[in-house]
Amino acid sequence: MKVGELVKGKVSKIVKYGAFVDIEGGERGFIHISKISKNYVKRIEDYLHEGQEISAKVIGRARNGGWELSLKDLEEETPKTSEKSEEKKNVDFEKKLSRFLKESSQKLSEYKKRLEKKGRRSTW
Repeated sequence: MKVGELVKGKVSKIVKYGAFVDIEGGERGFIHISKISKNYVKRIEDYLHEGQEISAKVIGRARNGGWELSLKDLEEETPKTSEKSEEKKNVDFEKKLSRFLKESSQKLSEYKKRLEKKGRRSTW
């Protein structure tokens, strides 16, 4: 195993500050609470449970000889997730832009009508 590699394993024990993982091939790893998610993690149990099978990224070697793992770094590398969120952002932007242009056109039209009522000519 080496740093940057993706591994599969099973959560063997959850402690207050992280989770121990039995990695396929007999190795042992640990996921620190700060490496579970990009979001703030108050309770590890909200994200992981004992016996759960996971995929994680190897981010280093611990002093005790085990592997340091991360789920958070794995999230960053999932192109499908980022593509979907990027697609959603584009759709949201297009909707907002369309609404803005429509509202702007209506406001301009209303402004022209008010000018004409006051007897002034519109220069548009």
